[in-house]
Amino acid sequence: MNEKEVAEIRRRFRPEKSSVTHVRGCYVSEQGEIVSQFDQSLALMPQEEGENLLSLLRRTLSGGLGRNLIGLSFSTSQVVDSPEHKLLMALRDSELKDEEAAAALFQQVAESFRLEGSGYLILLAYDSYDVPYRGRDGGTLEDASDTVYSYILCSLCPVKQTKPVLSYHIPENLFRNRDVDWVVSPPEAGFLFPAFDDRCANLYETLYYTKNTAESHQELVDALFRRELPPPADAQKETFQSLLTETLESDCSMEVIQSVQGQIVNLMEEHKENKDPEPLVLSKGALELVLSASGVGEEHREAFAQRFEEEFGADARVCPQNLVDKKKFEVRTPDVTIKVNPERADLVETRIIDGAGYILIRAEGGVEVNGVPIRLTEE
Repeated sequence: MNEKEVAEIRRRFRPEKSSVTHVRGCYVSEQGEIVSQFDQSLALMPQEEGENLLSLLRRTLSGGLGRNLIGLSFSTSQVVDSPEHKLLMALRDSELKDEEAAAALFQQVAESFRLEGSGYLILLAYDSYDVPYRGRDGGTLEDASDTVYSYILCSLCPVKQTKPVLSYHIPENLFRNRDVDWVVSPPEAGFLFPAFDDRCANLYETLYYTKNTAESHQELVDALFRRELPPPADAQKETFQSLLTETLESDCSMEVIQSVQGQIVNLMEEHKENKDPEPLVLSKGALELVLSASGVGEEHREAFAQRFEEEFGADARVCPQNLVDKKKFEVRTPDVTIKVNPERADLVETRIIDGAGYILIRAEGGVEVNGVPIRLTEE
């Protein structure tokens, strides 16, 4: 799925667009026990509560592709005959009315997914979408549909206990303790099945969601899909940084790292300006070109390519958002941390003076120390 397709389905979970009639689910305790099950009609809920429930489900389609939203492909043998794919199809085709299939999914999730310090809700929604016809000019005709996309969305939402606090009741002019309550938080994980590719159902794909870019919950994916996730986004960044350190050696200077980050950010900006809905990914070859343009020697580039294959795979494609943070440029020593506007990273340089290493920052527009403007003096 690309960004436009994700956004199109995400809009289905707004009150004016939604055709979701009910939400099935269950509550799983912190110990992994299914405590209760429910089948809640949205029509019987107060409007504000129904809108809040749709908002929770919509959050399962948020975040960046390749970071929070990860496409998973089923093998042909799985689609033809596998218990995991049959279960998902049974849930979709029955519009969540298959009791055995719902119970089986709840049990698989409860056995494989844990949240430290809280229980959670498993929410299941079904929707049937008459996909509007889209012309060559990009315009859509709401009354013209040539395909129906039927799908299920699953959200795993933490349920956390609030703390007792003092509240003030204005009409009664009294202070009172507010009762402890249980609050449903935005989803920690979830999935969409089947994927919405080329604006129609793709039974070979599912879109998996993880809120935490440091933890993808591989155990949950094993239980539901029998597929292997790529490393979490944060782990990919750490690996990339380690590869630069290990393979660039003497070429790993401030100027080179500034250049590498700057070029990758420029690729991201160009992709955004081109309004290409397909997510930008970088291959081993593309990263070698970035290193070459940054002044890294051939020997070190070859070492990087070899280590990249070992860590990510020869044919790997990585999201640039998982490699660099375009909103952050930080220089750190054991005792000092300097945060710089990424667009002005050119203000920082390193230098050896009298045998000691220094970080030099060109001061423009005044300097303050603890909020006090100071004067710069010449020696």
